[in-house]
Amino acid sequence: MNSMPTKSVLANCRAFSLLAMAASGLLSTAAIAAAPGITGGASAPIFNLTAQPAYVSQPDGKMIYSWGYGCTSAPSGFAPAMTGAKCPTMQVPGPTLIVTEGDAVTVTLTNNLPAVAGNTSILFPGFNVTTTGGVAGLLTREATPGNTVTYSFIASSAGTRAYSSGTQGDLQVEMGLYGAVIVIPKTIPAACTSGIAASNLAAEKNNGETDFRLATAAYGHAKTCYDREYLFQFSEIDPNVHTKASEQINAIAACQINNPTGNPCQTTLQVPTEPYHPAYFMINGRSMPDDMDPNYAAQYPNQPYNGNPHMHPGEQVLLRIIGQGRWQHPFHEHGNHVRILGRDGNLILSATDPNSLAGPLLFTTTTTPGLAMDGIFYFTGRGLNWDMYGHTPSSPDPAAQLSCTPDANGYNTADPTALNYFEWCQDHNKPVQANPFGDVGAGGPVTLPDPNLFANGAWYGGSPYLGPDATRRATGCSPGAAAGSCGTTGTTRPSGTVANSASGEAGFAFMWHSHNEREITTSNIFPGGMLMMMLVDSREFKIDESF
Repeated sequence: MNSMPTKSVLANCRAFSLLAMAASGLLSTAAIAAAPGITGGASAPIFNLTAQPAYVSQPDGKMIYSWGYGCTSAPSGFAPAMTGAKCPTMQVPGPTLIVTEGDAVTVTLTNNLPAVAGNTSILFPGFNVTTTGGVAGLLTREATPGNTVTYSFIASSAGTRAYSSGTQGDLQVEMGLYGAVIVIPKTIPAACTSGIAASNLAAEKNNGETDFRLATAAYGHAKTCYDREYLFQFSEIDPNVHTKASEQINAIAACQINNPTGNPCQTTLQVPTEPYHPAYFMINGRSMPDDMDPNYAAQYPNQPYNGNPHMHPGEQVLLRIIGQGRWQHPFHEHGNHVRILGRDGNLILSATDPNSLAGPLLFTTTTTPGLAMDGIFYFTGRGLNWDMYGHTPSSPDPAAQLSCTPDANGYNTADPTALNYFEWCQDHNKPVQANPFGDVGAGGPVTLPDPNLFANGAWYGGSPYLGPDATRRATGCSPGAAAGSCGTTGTTRPSGTVANSASGEAGFAFMWHSHNEREITTSNIFPGGMLMMMLVDSREFKIDESF
């Protein structure tokens, strides 16, 4: 579990730096992503879906006419149980279908698209699908306007997969007809419910946090245990395609109502999908900053899923990643590489040792259209080269004098209730620098910028330390500190910003974003698009994934 060293934050690319690392108290209250979706009942889940039009919103204020899958009626259930969970009749991406390995799954699709859009369908790559009803199509049986088609398959293996329209994909997938299937393993390895694999859950419970995982393992393999999970679907929108589709639909409707010339009306859409010029780049159907708002937020009635990863140091975080749309998206997760477990529901094992994983360690999780992958990410602080918890043996604050006993991998894991659980012990008690200003030769491993230069930064918490009281601990300025002890030389002083008080610094913020720089814009304006902030918080902060 701990074979993957954390990349030094100081070696990361220009989008991430020390001043972007300390998160604001404002960010710490943001909603969490998780992997929300719908269930269709036990053992033989049934999903009744519809394909129909609606509008999706973008941060520039535009409302984009789109098509999407949704629920024809209330689903059997939602997983995980979140506040305000819903399944509208149209959403982008479509409802995430959550089933268990071995389930006999039935999906009935009703075609409620405009009649001139013609037939529609769903492809479920990786499954052996049988169909009933509908009419024959190029790739699968299709639902004609106003009618249904039913797809049945066995959820043959665990993992994450994409689903999308199999009819005129250049138009229908672009318009929003895509979604995800998550298959959780039928058999959970015993190793995932005991020992070190269960210790992070114990730490979360100690802090009053609820377990919102869909399972304790991504696959039925002892080395795929995880502590949190997030689903990210990357896609793009060319508004010209959507506008032309809407214009043609409206023109045909008007012709059918009032046709004074007697000329025949157009009966099918003839929407050009080339040349292709996307202007919106989305994570789970939203662009930054909308993707950091809560799941099921009322302001996004047709975009219920967010993208806002949040974790504590040492937690094994499962990333379920899908490339939707037409373009390849090279997405970079700052703070560490991602160890790929499997692709399209296929666990990647060593050819010579079935007990060993063989997936690559990726700097960017580059997704091609339709490709799904599962991977593990974690941040521990290893490689920072200073004590990020602000431990200072000379501090009058007892909390600044916690011990760090390394396990076989060098981490403090003996006591899950400890504030510095999973601290990299090699950096314990190591000051960030000996003087508030100066160079490395002044006695510290790094050179900090003048905090006055960044006092107005909303993303900078004013501290290189992790935790609401870490800077105060490090400087001896904690509550109850001896008179005159605050502000002494030899370490960094508490430093607030306009957005954050000196006592309110909380976590580290890592910018997760597409490495295609155009894709972190909205209508060519930065910041936007495929961009979000990953937040690492001290154990002092309760991560609430209920919304």
